[in-house]
Amino acid sequence: MGLVRSMINLSYFLVYLSSFRLEFGHSTDTITALNFIKDSETIMSIGGRFVLGFFSPTNSTYRYVGIWYPTDSTTRAIWVANRNKPLKTTSGILTISEDGNLVVLDGEKTILWSSNVRSSASISMSARLLDTGNLVLQENTTGLIRWESFQHPSDSLLPAMKLGTINATTGKINVRLTSWKSPSDPAVGTFSLGTYIFNLREMYIWNRSSPYWRSGPWNSTLFIGVPTRKPQYVSQFSLVEDKEPGSFYVAFDFSNGSAQEHRFLNAEGNMLATSSINGKDWIVKWSSLMSECDVYGKCGAFGNCNPKAKPICSCLEGFEPKNIEEWNRENWTSGCVRRTPLQCMNVSTGGKEDKKDGFLKVTMMKTPSLANGSSVFEDECRYRCFEDCSCIAYAFEAGIGCMSWTRDLIDLQKFSSGGVDVYVRLAYSDLEKKDEVKVIVIVTVIIGIVLIMAVCTLFLCRWRAKRKGGKHQGFQCEENLVDNMNQDKLQELPIFSLEELESATNNFHQSNKLGQGGFGPVYKGNLVDGQEIAVKRLARTSGQGLEELKNEVVMISKLQHRNLVRLLGVCVEGEEKLLVYEYMPNKSLDTFLFDSLKQELLDWKKRFNIIEGIGRGLLYLHRDSRLKIIHRDLKASNILLDEELNPKISDFGMARIFGGNEDHANTKRVVGTYGYMSPEYAMEGRFSEKSDVFSFGVLLLEIVSGRKNTHFYHDEGSVSLLGLAWKMWNIDNLAALVDPKISRSGCEKEILRCIHVGLLCVQEFAKDRPTIPIVISMLKSEIVDLPYPRQPGFPVNQITLENEFSYPNQKVCSINNVTISTVHGR
Repeated sequence: MGLVRSMINLSYFLVYLSSFRLEFGHSTDTITALNFIKDSETIMSIGGRFVLGFFSPTNSTYRYVGIWYPTDSTTRAIWVANRNKPLKTTSGILTISEDGNLVVLDGEKTILWSSNVRSSASISMSARLLDTGNLVLQENTTGLIRWESFQHPSDSLLPAMKLGTINATTGKINVRLTSWKSPSDPAVGTFSLGTYIFNLREMYIWNRSSPYWRSGPWNSTLFIGVPTRKPQYVSQFSLVEDKEPGSFYVAFDFSNGSAQEHRFLNAEGNMLATSSINGKDWIVKWSSLMSECDVYGKCGAFGNCNPKAKPICSCLEGFEPKNIEEWNRENWTSGCVRRTPLQCMNVSTGGKEDKKDGFLKVTMMKTPSLANGSSVFEDECRYRCFEDCSCIAYAFEAGIGCMSWTRDLIDLQKFSSGGVDVYVRLAYSDLEKKDEVKVIVIVTVIIGIVLIMAVCTLFLCRWRAKRKGGKHQGFQCEENLVDNMNQDKLQELPIFSLEELESATNNFHQSNKLGQGGFGPVYKGNLVDGQEIAVKRLARTSGQGLEELKNEVVMISKLQHRNLVRLLGVCVEGEEKLLVYEYMPNKSLDTFLFDSLKQELLDWKKRFNIIEGIGRGLLYLHRDSRLKIIHRDLKASNILLDEELNPKISDFGMARIFGGNEDHANTKRVVGTYGYMSPEYAMEGRFSEKSDVFSFGVLLLEIVSGRKNTHFYHDEGSVSLLGLAWKMWNIDNLAALVDPKISRSGCEKEILRCIHVGLLCVQEFAKDRPTIPIVISMLKSEIVDLPYPRQPGFPVNQITLENEFSYPNQKVCSINNVTISTVHGR
């Protein structure tokens, strides 16, 4: 009897423990009808890799059920259940319904989301969160999985997830990623990603129903249409034959067993690959849209997109723009058409052997879309295409075989490495013209070599004359040499006469003067046609001189970007050397930022637009232009503002070109502005793209605070803005740094995030600073969790190098305004 009583007491105790656990939270990985979770409760996968519960996205109060990494304090959801029907209160419940489905209920017990599985009410069901991040609904008795989140993903692709599972017979796509509407709204957006089969297997991103990006065909190792700039991240994608005949799917594996990796389709249609060691500091390692050329069909039919060319679109050899007016406006979607119709003549039709259509070889290309595939050898591939009048191009790739096209060639892109050779059918006359061009090029090269030898001989003679004749003769020779080089470099730029610019600026009248920099004065002018211009005039007493002028001309004449100031022309006559720029009516950023009255015009939206614009300009200089360029003198007075306050980076007199794999350089001639110069550059003459990142960080802090970095802040216990920002960070009072004029903008989180990013950019050691692409991702919240910054590199002193091209009269806010033209690094 006593034993029975003890058993009954134990049963009561176990029931009590169960109710206690349900009341105060969950320690299991499973949800049942009795063991449900309410808002504020979570469950965790058995290995602790993923958490399931209710969350609110950044800048949103709506509640959603989602899965996220447990170390991610900002709840970076990799899957969302009720993404189109959010809860407006915290009364939600996630449970198993009477019909065995996993459901999200609101406070009124209304079903907002359901797994929608048909099952018998008599079958007991439960939901379990696995360590793969997969949420499965299974039968309790058999363990049979009836539903899983991996087959209904949101925007994220996780290892072990099968994306696609396409049946080759029906072409049905079962699993696709769908983007969020925005970073704060997980509702289904306009972009989706999945696998697609026409004849060959590829990955596609769609914008609604239109192609937006494609990977190129799978060659059994990788997708050949993805640029190989970071192949280690692309190659992790694998295309696998599924158990069902004719079906396949795409998945990827970890590159580092100790790292978490997250690949997701963002709201702008860009597939991003991110990784984290600690689950907090997420770094973008790869993105599908590395340049404009990665957008599907950017250059239209028969258009070749080259991200390193300016403009990026050109017609294939033997083709011309279909709509020349649109083409000149850089609207290339209408594409190109043949100059000469194809004859498609061959021996069997009696045509002459030397008058047949032929094939033009276009090297290192992304193959066009909608290719037909066959397993024949390369020679057979060419023969088949040649004999088939409907075949307009072919290519051969080991692992794929023969690819041929009978439709317009769409989505062609030139790669700097990798890719395949595409052979495009051309009329005989166009091929003949190309051969003639080759002969002309060869002759031109030979003539060029002869001229170079002649110039070298002349230079040697002048050098000898300089050694004999003294310094005056040598200086005169150097002046002429610079003039000649400038003329050679500026063949594509208009050459203004001195008389024309004197007339435009009223003979450089003082009333037309916009500002004064180390290079010399800048004047406003009006050309005869009414166009407003800014004229930079080299001062005879300038400490910079010919090298800086020549450098700026060479640099900026090769650059075209909406956030870079545009060089309109040049004038070199006698001792006068002038550069002509587009006129910026709002002058430079410092005239607004450090003026108590004009600051009112810069609300937070305008300031953030300026920050983004400067970032885009730097991204172009560092990564997207044909040349990798380090600016070396980025500061508020070198950011010009157009009529809508859009920023344009100016003054490339100090800029340097990096070539090949070069990522840093040294100089004994340190030029720039203290307060904006990175410590390694100011003290040791070492500079890299991280030097510009430091300057950008200073600018970012100035824009948010409305204060100049080189102003002394003794009343606040700091010697610079960086010191003040670091002090405020350490006492957790960043809000005190924010300009009062924007402190109540309703965007406090975004403003404080910008300060955080600014502090990451100005860290003392270059290796700790993020690159510009990562900075932009941080600012756009694509990288949600930011690492803690380390101590900034504080200015060595407050000396300012006045190498400024600035429209306004520069106000020096530091106590010491000594001007130095050259500093020798230690």
